Amino acid sequence: MSLKKRLIDIYYTLAFRLTLWYAGIFILSACIAFFFFYFLITSVIRQQTDQDLLSEARTFSSILAVQGPDALKRQAFLEAQAGGEKKIFFRLLFITGQLFSSSNMSYWRDIGVKKEVINRLLNDSGPIFDTINIPNRKHQVRILYAALGPGMIVQLGRAMDNYTRIIEAFQRIFVITMAALFILAAVVGWFMAKRALAGVETVTQTARRISDRSLDERVPVKTRVNEIDQLAITFNQMLDRIQKLVTEIKEMNDNIAHDLKSPITRIRGIAEVSMTTESTLQDYENMAGSTVEECDRLLDMINTMLIISKTEAGVGQFESKELDVARVVQDACELFLPMAESHGVNLICDAPERLLIIGDVRMIQRMISNLLDNSVKYTPEGGNIHVAAHSDKRQSIQISVRDTGMGISPEDLPHIFERFYRCDPSRSLAGTGLGLSFARAIASAHGGEITVASEVNHGSTFIVELPGKIS
Repeated sequence: MSLKKRLIDIYYTLAFRLTLWYAGIFILSACIAFFFFYFLITSVIRQQTDQDLLSEARTFSSILAVQGPDALKRQAFLEAQAGGEKKIFFRLLFITGQLFSSSNMSYWRDIGVKKEVINRLLNDSGPIFDTINIPNRKHQVRILYAALGPGMIVQLGRAMDNYTRIIEAFQRIFVITMAALFILAAVVGWFMAKRALAGVETVTQTARRISDRSLDERVPVKTRVNEIDQLAITFNQMLDRIQKLVTEIKEMNDNIAHDLKSPITRIRGIAEVSMTTESTLQDYENMAGSTVEECDRLLDMINTMLIISKTEAGVGQFESKELDVARVVQDACELFLPMAESHGVNLICDAPERLLIIGDVRMIQRMISNLLDNSVKYTPEGGNIHVAAHSDKRQSIQISVRDTGMGISPEDLPHIFERFYRCDPSRSLAGTGLGLSFARAIASAHGGEITVASEVNHGSTFIVELPGKIS
């Protein structure tokens, strides 16, 4: 992989973008803090300079009041010499703006007296500050205009070289510090981003191993239970669900193959026997009848699977009209009564005159028939089957099918509504394992549900609850 390609790959990684965000926000916060300190330092230095100028002005005012103008002139000259001619200067002015005395102004000749400031001073009777930038000089000058007494004004100026040096040093420190902080923020940001995304990388590596190997791999979960751990837990749960679905699909495929193999084998056997023996026309007619019967069984199983799949996917098309479910239950009992009698089972039907729901009468009939067929099939001779239908206080219709058959084991009970699941592992009894799956799908499609309670060797009770018609 070329260096350019590697850099491009790093650029588009989430860790790189998180690092940029972290470094950018960190530098922005640091800049705001530096600018705040910059403003604070400059304000403090300027206030200190102003206080020094005001202190000198008060000293001049006191000398003028006590000793007179000549003493003031001498004192001001001494102050200027002591401070340095390039550091401080003064002008003593009359209120007319005429110069009375000044320090050596050769260095400060570019600074004049602003008459508008004198007028403001005379009107406001308060000190006035001004900041001047002199061309070709890097230091600013802070100037004070103040009234010393009747008829006398002072113009004091101080070079802000200390101010400038501090600001320049602050700027140098700012640039160096920002560069160091940016590098530090990038390193720390990259470390934190990689650490934060380590769990995501683990999930990614696990997903790759799963795609290469099997579904048995799982993401390790730590005990901190943070967002990444929650992602890992959810990912593992998804894998468990996928593995379960894959297992169910494999089992369903095995069951489909088994259930399709038997009728196809019978059809082939009948046809082979008919072709290899001297058969009469009646034999061929019997072969055709048997073939049609087996094909009908296959078609019924395929159609049932299609109905279940469409219903569970929410695309099943059913009729929605008023029907009397009590009448449907009574008709189903009449239909299965001969079958129950032939098995030596007592079938009891308890349904009122009228129970109205909105639904598809054909699907409701098949649902009840499947439940009755199971009860008759798994109830031994001398047993009882009790079918009842009634409405409760919630305006819902309950259809119960209770038998005294062999019952369902606790291990099988959670799986009996799964497609092709058979409690009889040997499949010695006829059936496809789709009846209860079909019943649950139809109940769910009509806004209801089906539940079961069972005890081994004591029988089972299936209860279908459907919403009744609101009158």
